[in-house]
Amino acid sequence: MAAGTHTVTNQAPPLVGYDVFSSDRALAEAVGRHVAPEALDGAREELTVLGRSAGSAQVLRWGEQADRNPPRLVTHDRYGHRVDEVDFHPAWHRLLGKAVTSGLASAWGRPSGHVRRAAGFLVWTQAEAGHLCPVSMTHAAVPALRADPELAAVWEPLLTSRVYQQGLVPVREKSGALVGMGMTEKQGGSDVRAGTTRAEPLGSSGAYTLTGHKWFCSAPMSDAFLVLAQAPGGLSCFMVPRVLEDGSRNTFLLQRLKDKLGNRSNASAEVEFAGTWARRVGEEGAGVRTIIGMVAATRLDCVLGSAGLMRAAVAQAVHHCAHRRAFGALLVDQPLMRNVLADLAVESEAATVLALRLAAAYDADTPEDRALLRIAVPVAKYWVTKRTTPLVAEALECLGGNGYVEESGLPRLLRESPLNSVWEGAGNVQALDLLRALRQGGTLDAFLREVGRARGADHRLDAAIRDVLTQLADLDGVEARARRLAGRMAVVLQGALLVRWAPPEVADAFCASRLGGDWDGVFGTLPITPGLAAVVERARVAL
Repeated sequence: MAAGTHTVTNQAPPLVGYDVFSSDRALAEAVGRHVAPEALDGAREELTVLGRSAGSAQVLRWGEQADRNPPRLVTHDRYGHRVDEVDFHPAWHRLLGKAVTSGLASAWGRPSGHVRRAAGFLVWTQAEAGHLCPVSMTHAAVPALRADPELAAVWEPLLTSRVYQQGLVPVREKSGALVGMGMTEKQGGSDVRAGTTRAEPLGSSGAYTLTGHKWFCSAPMSDAFLVLAQAPGGLSCFMVPRVLEDGSRNTFLLQRLKDKLGNRSNASAEVEFAGTWARRVGEEGAGVRTIIGMVAATRLDCVLGSAGLMRAAVAQAVHHCAHRRAFGALLVDQPLMRNVLADLAVESEAATVLALRLAAAYDADTPEDRALLRIAVPVAKYWVTKRTTPLVAEALECLGGNGYVEESGLPRLLRESPLNSVWEGAGNVQALDLLRALRQGGTLDAFLREVGRARGADHRLDAAIRDVLTQLADLDGVEARARRLAGRMAVVLQGALLVRWAPPEVADAFCASRLGGDWDGVFGTLPITPGLAAVVERARVAL
């Protein structure tokens, strides 16, 4: 049938073939601000290489392929032997390999390592988010393993390696390894102390056998897992290798893979332990204290991943509107659409600036920075991850019907957007963790010093800081309003950082809306100022 009915016009060109890092002005500026001067040239070079790869047609195609071809559980081989493996599409391995070789699991011990890794994580999320789950856990496992120096001496070089080596073989034969995590159980969920998995000591020091289950076990193809189980001395942390030293498979029974809303490329499994060999990490009864460093690091990755999803959605929305015409003008030039795009851009930049500031605190590692992380990570995790879904939905709407079809990539971003709010403790868990942090010495002082560095620069920020202090002065019934407190502290922190570092038009739009009350919470309701066009232009990708 001849195709000559019409000529296709008024469509935006594909957003492909660009540098995801350098085109993100907020991110590039944060790297310049937080990376040590002696490491800055190297950081920019490696991030530019990664950014060009993330925006390339080939890598974007890998992301689509990995999402459209989810992992497959293989419980037995052709002869009936139990193997408990997960088969992934080749695109998954290509993405994961690039992430590892780019240092996204290697931050500990190199100059400005956390900021460099955080920026790379945010960039590479925009290629495909699911495969970064094992990257995040592998990176985050390092502080937990350091509770056992002997274990860390073997595993830390493998976890921070830039070699991706797939396949289950003894650790002595590997040049790089991945680590997953299993904490939650059917009856407990976020209440990990309700776990019933038992750990029985063996004769050898530190060795146990585990019997029980994990309801969500992330990245089940990993080389080892950090899990919690009830030992004679209480809830304890254990490392479970998939392959034992003699080359035999450890008992690690994969029951099924979860059929998830998003994050389709990544495998999440239900697993059973039945006489499974494990090595204790840390002291008996100190399981939560041992694994909490891993949890904190993965929570920061939730913020980074959400910031990456936001940036990807905003970039697509602004790009589309800069090329699409309606009612006689480009969408980007029409006042109402400009308001929507500027509002989205402000939200995205606030998330990026906050995430990179927290990564910089990891690098600084002073007592004050550690106190800031203790209070600001749950605050940021609570707020940024919750803002992601409405932002992505609004960005999708900017493309209209074009955004609702799979080819646009926006539906995949939308399905992915709730994940980071659920993973590593949902909203209530973060809000309650904030209350625990407030009871620890130095944390509130660290927060107030951080926001106080911007005091006097914007009257709306000053008023919002006073409002937080008022809320903290009245702790009656604080648990029931912990979400309100967490959200308010998050936007105050974001506002303070933007006032210090963002262009005036970005900081003004944020403070007027999020702190000053001239906003109804729906994107596109910013107060009208001459600076909105500059905010949108700042968020635009130049091809």
